[in-house]
Amino acid sequence: MILCSLRDIVFGYENEPVIRNVSVDIHAGEFIAVSGPNGAAKTTLLKLILGLIKPWSGSIQFTPEFSGSSVAYVPQQASSFNSGFPSKVIELVRSGCYTELGLFRLFHREQHALVEEILREVGLWELRNRKIGELSGGQKQRACIARAMVQQPDLLVLDEPVTGMDAASRVRFYEWMRNLVKTQGKTVIMVTHGLDEARDYLDRVIYLEGKEETDHVSI
Repeated sequence: MILCSLRDIVFGYENEPVIRNVSVDIHAGEFIAVSGPNGAAKTTLLKLILGLIKPWSGSIQFTPEFSGSSVAYVPQQASSFNSGFPSKVIELVRSGCYTELGLFRLFHREQHALVEEILREVGLWELRNRKIGELSGGQKQRACIARAMVQQPDLLVLDEPVTGMDAASRVRFYEWMRNLVKTQGKTVIMVTHGLDEARDYLDRVIYLEGKEETDHVSI
């Protein structure tokens, strides 16, 4: 099922187009990578899909079946906390549940269990009471991903999610995303430069050639 269709998208900054005449379909239940050289507008494409920016021309349409579905976005600089950031890991991750908890933010057994499950998935349960600012770069990134995942999104959009992770953590992350797509029908779109190590876990790659054009490459 097509989740989102982009048709003849043109967008740029000031008077300079960075994306020209892009047409691509995003299908539900896929693990998709967006890749390409530096300056190829990969983050811009994510923001267009999310509706954070509007195209100069062309159309972006979500299917009626996607109406009411949830979306979580982890931007590229999400993990850039300084050493003085006061929140603990578990507090940051719990905050991802707030939109579902209402005014008084009362956690029930289900939310506590979900937070624990996700923290264990990303390997941070033992560090749950550590302050975010004390973590390594890769650990901060995993905490931000965990915060997004407790929202239980139907569409997860990640901008370079494995930045700062070691090789073993990257593999675990790809396996986790692959499992979410396969067993729960989630849709995952991530920007990555690491196609070689991620390729076996992906369904498709959207490869941006550069500032002038975009090629849609199927795997």
